[in-house]
Amino acid sequence: MASSNPGETGGVSAQDYVHALTPIMAAVTEQIDGPIQQAADLMTKALRADGVIQAFGSGHSEALAMEIAGRAGGLIATNRIALRDLVLLGGESIEVLRGGELERDPSIARRLYDLAEPHPEDLFVIASNSGVNGSIVEFAGVVKEKGHPLIAITSLQHTGGMDSRHPSGKKLIDLADVVLDNHAPYGDSVLDLPAGGGKVCAVSSITAALIAQMLVAEVLRRLTDAGETPPVYLSANIPGGDEHNHALEARYAGRIRRTA
Repeated sequence: MASSNPGETGGVSAQDYVHALTPIMAAVTEQIDGPIQQAADLMTKALRADGVIQAFGSGHSEALAMEIAGRAGGLIATNRIALRDLVLLGGESIEVLRGGELERDPSIARRLYDLAEPHPEDLFVIASNSGVNGSIVEFAGVVKEKGHPLIAITSLQHTGGMDSRHPSGKKLIDLADVVLDNHAPYGDSVLDLPAGGGKVCAVSSITAALIAQMLVAEVLRRLTDAGETPPVYLSANIPGGDEHNHALEARYAGRIRRTA
């Protein structure tokens, strides 16, 4: 039976989770008047220059890339970069995806960048809760080397408690033009199991989705306030959705990929 006073018992229940999550979500929204505006300015500038928003996250942080690129109500000019691009687009064996170590390998970053075939005016959004893994840091380094604006979405608490796993000693936050804090705690999870059984129930995917939608909303506000008609997705599961979306996608043919 769930507690009638969520969070007060230190238990594990839906109510306890929501009780723990609510102030975290509130803290995320406090960025609206600061870094959210800075990031939206960069994104709007890129779109007006015919750029594409390139989104990348490995592991569960790929959820952020999926939230930005190719979903109903979102921007057309978006592309999702994923580790499996090495197989789907790069001809690598599927064996490279087995195990969980690939995201720690800096050597794959430049290959992922090249497979995306970005244009100079493109902007990158990179999500990583820890912000320290080799592929993420190396990828961010390549992005900046090529002169692109970079927005990072990470947990400042978690990354602050970790050493970098990249040979340079740098972290994602050291390379970004704008850093957005997902406010996930160290280790990501928020509830304690009894008798020291560890932490459970993560939050970073939820807070990253909130950040992504706040960014989209602010970009669309800028475009519509200026009298521009932003190209946005309709749901593919409503009449006319496919026709609407495919017509707008044609403008970015070869630059935005919609893989499974």
